[in-house]
Amino acid sequence: MRIFLISLHVLVSTILVSMVLLQKGKGADIGAAFGGASQTIFGPRGAQSFLAKLTTGAAIVFMLTSLGLALTSTKKSSVMESVKPAGQTQQSPAIPLAPPAQTAPAPAPAK
Repeated sequence: MRIFLISLHVLVSTILVSMVLLQKGKGADIGAAFGGASQTIFGPRGAQSFLAKLTTGAAIVFMLTSLGLALTSTKKSSVMESVKPAGQTQQSPAIPLAPPAQTAPAPAPAK
């Protein structure tokens, strides 16, 4: 499953990059060169082209594969499990601590 997600993710990534590079920019219209503004419902570019719809679909698939890869890569173990604390080269036996010393209460000062 993970290998399938990785290969699909790489394929969608390359397709997405190539589709974005093939599209025209917003300022590429002849009306934008002369500062003309259009009051149409879709803006100066018109309706969304097929390539733009395909790019949107590829971006959605890219996000889903990214989420799927993030969820499948979670581990139950930690990287720090194999790291030993500083100054501890070998396993030392546990030394029991002595209880704190009991002191008698101080006598009251004489009057």
